[in-house]
Amino acid sequence: MQSEDVLELEVTGIAHGGVFVARHEGRVVFVPDAVPGERIRARVVEVKKSFARAEALDVLDASPHRRAHVWREADIERAPADRVGGADLGHIELSHQRALKLRVLEEAFERFAGGGVEASIEAPALDGELETGDGTRWRTRVGLHVDDEGRVGPFAARSHRVVDVGSHPLATASIEAAALALGREREGRIDLVQPSDGEVRVIRRPERLRRGRLRPPARPEPEPVIERVGDRAFRVDAEGFWQVHRLAAGVLHRAVRERLRDIAPGGVAADAWHLDLYGGVGLFADAIASSADGDVRVTTVESSARATRHAQENLERHPRAEAVTARAERWLAGVAAHADAADRAAIRRGVTLLDPPRAGAGREVVDGVAELGPEAVVYVACDPVALARDVGLFRAHGYTTDRVRAFDLFPNSHHSEAIAVLRRA
Repeated sequence: MQSEDVLELEVTGIAHGGVFVARHEGRVVFVPDAVPGERIRARVVEVKKSFARAEALDVLDASPHRRAHVWREADIERAPADRVGGADLGHIELSHQRALKLRVLEEAFERFAGGGVEASIEAPALDGELETGDGTRWRTRVGLHVDDEGRVGPFAARSHRVVDVGSHPLATASIEAAALALGREREGRIDLVQPSDGEVRVIRRPERLRRGRLRPPARPEPEPVIERVGDRAFRVDAEGFWQVHRLAAGVLHRAVRERLRDIAPGGVAADAWHLDLYGGVGLFADAIASSADGDVRVTTVESSARATRHAQENLERHPRAEAVTARAERWLAGVAAHADAADRAAIRRGVTLLDPPRAGAGREVVDGVAELGPEAVVYVACDPVALARDVGLFRAHGYTTDRVRAFDLFPNSHHSEAIAVLRRA
């Protein structure tokens, strides 16, 4: 097998990352734009010792789960180099996408967590509002790129080449209209954000000028916006982190509260110290505090100083909530070194929640949490492999988990969100 070879492949499975699995001459071949059960024609683009990568050219025997891609600029009918990224499962019927994502989650636990777990995945729904039938129009935040010719658009899949598009079907209709109205722009990036007030913000991030030229003007202070979850308002920078799916923050806030009720049917302990690591602007700290019978002590830890300031404002309704600017591993180490016996006992009676970035919490944070020994850990994850790896680390410390509940908050892409609850044995 060599690069540029054209092969006929029988696709047998899905791998993490939105690629599918075939085999040829003893090698695993990873290929996008396919569906398990299909026979396709593909061109080899990379050959390693034990695996190869290929690009799908056309479908010889189609799966019954294949559909026309929801984003025509990503369809297999286009040349591989011109297919946009960001919608790597958009050619698959929505319910089957979820079945495949569940398979990835279950296999991740088998491989990286030291054993399987009961798992489920569900469509986002909140207060009667449902996902669209084809999984489109959910993105309230979209990032586009501007090349050195001023062309604006998404990158082609697995490249840094800007592709001209005539639609943005995953975005809300308002964001799509704003994106398509853009003309030629300065090289860099453009973010489009639609918070709960419905107005689209267009945030330009031009590439820094090269050394030796005039320094770029100072960036203005980020604009704070209000996002709403039920009757709660959360202040967040327009360019700061907030869940991308229009229903996601509400779905996850509710799901965390439901899992907390499973842990403590009468409400989380009022005499405990509860922690929210990677806390952002306080969404999950609010869920913890709102799950108690009375005021509780909650500390949310976040490395962004601006997000921490917003969190302190967002948590004002909870008198014993505090927001701390720190890296999670350093803060945990400080508590382990300096907390008195009463505080350590309060943490052991409490709940610690983790909502780390895609790379996961990692060994240092897991070890730090386990050393403090909270009664329960609620782990919110956007990457199944990172979640499984960290659950395996918690299991080594004696924590157990009964099930993982996933939500399809990134339809038509390979991503999902999941919540696991770990209990101290």
